[in-house]
Amino acid sequence: MRKEFDACLALFEHKQRFVLSTHVNPDPDAIGSEIALASFLKSRGKDVAVLNHSATPANCLFLDPERSIAQFSAEQHADLISTAEVIVVLDANQLDRLQSLHPFVLKSAAIKICIDHHLERQPFADLYIVDEEAAATGEILFNLFLHCDPKSVTKEIATALYAAIMTDSGSFRFPKTDAALHRVVADLIERGADPAQIYYETYEQGSAKRLQLLGHVLSTLKIDHEGRVASVYASRAMFAKTGTTEEDTENFVTYTLTIAGVQVGLMFTELAEGVKISFRSRGEIAVNKLAQDFGGNGHKNAAGARTNTQQLDGIISRVVERAKAYLV
Repeated sequence: MRKEFDACLALFEHKQRFVLSTHVNPDPDAIGSEIALASFLKSRGKDVAVLNHSATPANCLFLDPERSIAQFSAEQHADLISTAEVIVVLDANQLDRLQSLHPFVLKSAAIKICIDHHLERQPFADLYIVDEEAAATGEILFNLFLHCDPKSVTKEIATALYAAIMTDSGSFRFPKTDAALHRVVADLIERGADPAQIYYETYEQGSAKRLQLLGHVLSTLKIDHEGRVASVYASRAMFAKTGTTEEDTENFVTYTLTIAGVQVGLMFTELAEGVKISFRSRGEIAVNKLAQDFGGNGHKNAAGARTNTQQLDGIISRVVERAKAYLV
């Protein structure tokens, strides 16, 4: 990607005002990538604003101790977007995933860069730095920074990129975890990333209420299609009973794939505005295609969708039945 890297770095060098953003309900890859790129640009004297539709999740706050990421408000931040010279969309390749920022970014005259690793991008950017084989957007950024200057990856950047890669690779157990990725991770550790501390901050700072919610969710486990599809759900009643929110369900879906023989794992989260669906799969099962059947998208083995339906039982039965077509 040398040509794309050179074009991106030329913009980084010659432009001054930058806005960074990512998808709704950001994960550590999204937040880590934003923090890393913001740090990189600020070290070069650039003016950088990081604006997201959603608030930063609790398990990512340690990456942003100065609370530099702002939750977008049109009244406060529209001018930043309209006057930006460059807008960088990270870990998302569909502009509508920016939610409330979408119309402002769309009409902005700024040069738009997309840095991402997801499939099936939609046209909106002037420059795409997309590597669908990368385990995380953080991995792409690491290579971009090294292409610019091997000394540019500070301890702060290394920490953010390690968190990004660790989480999006499933703690280094997903199929895209290869020797090259481990070499990247080793480099990040040598530059100051602390694996034990990052794992602790990301995965081991949940509340007792979250654990109680997990118990309720796992009690809904259902196995279908001769043991090849597992599903669970979280209802609004569960959230009310445990005092938790949608954010507390992060990674719950992965428990469905810990069952022997399960090829597709599903989680349904009942929200005020509809139902969120999380899809996971093993091997060659393209669960992103299943997600597309319900208006979503994502990676081959990890995807998501949101529906406007208020009928939790109905959407569960429809998705479970449709999943049969994707089994091997």
